[in-house]
Amino acid sequence: MKNSQLYKGSLNTIIMKLLEENGKMYGYEITQKVKAITSGELNITEGALYPALHKLEAEGILDVEMEKVDNRMRKYYKLTEKGTTETVNRLSELEDFIRNMQSLVNPSPKLEF
Repeated sequence: MKNSQLYKGSLNTIIMKLLEENGKMYGYEITQKVKAITSGELNITEGALYPALHKLEAEGILDVEMEKVDNRMRKYYKLTEKGTTETVNRLSELEDFIRNMQSLVNPSPKLEF
């Protein structure tokens, strides 16, 4: 991942947002969607993606469905009810974080106290 330290803390939220928008997705599909959305700037490796998916599944945030595609089984991930609620919470937290970082990186004209 490009600038991996900056993105690591957001990986679960990125996955959850994509699943919220797309319903269900398989791992490789998630990596390609992120790559497309970011014009190749962010590449999620399998080594980062699958542990995150397994952790979200263990937390009850994701459900897994197996589906036969071209004579092989494919594992699809989708949000549970808990995952849908948690996605809203995490996106709100991420938006607050981004807003705070914007304030720090591009401060408004100095306020006098």
